[in-house]
Amino acid sequence: MKSRTYHTQTEDETIALGETLAAELPAAVVVLLIGQLGAGKTTLAKGIVKGLGAANPDDVSSPTFTLIHEYSPSVFHIDLYRLDTPAQVATLGLDEIFDRRAVVLIEWGERFPELMPENRIEIRLRTTGESSREIAVQWS
Repeated sequence: MKSRTYHTQTEDETIALGETLAAELPAAVVVLLIGQLGAGKTTLAKGIVKGLGAANPDDVSSPTFTLIHEYSPSVFHIDLYRLDTPAQVATLGLDEIFDRRAVVLIEWGERFPELMPENRIEIRLRTTGESSREIAVQWS
């Protein structure tokens, strides 16, 4: 298991870190974005999606109400915040998405560990100030 910790001071730095991390991601991977509300999960996702060439950061938003945004056939952004049970999550068809050759970013996926693939990357975000973040990346 490999891990690294980064520190960003601004939203732009968090987006830039996402772009950098995108270059290191395998073509098919599930990435759990873990952190409290406002920790910067969607901001980091903006950078990852941009780094993968799937969308501009301004076009990336949290899929809180739509649950799944597909930015390209190989980039998905999922938000499980509004779901309460594994049965609700199961209706999304995540297994089909996990089987694709795609980068799948999931916010709040840690709430349903039994539904997440064992082989995944976990990125934990923590606020350390008004706009500063500690971002720990762990490859399993």
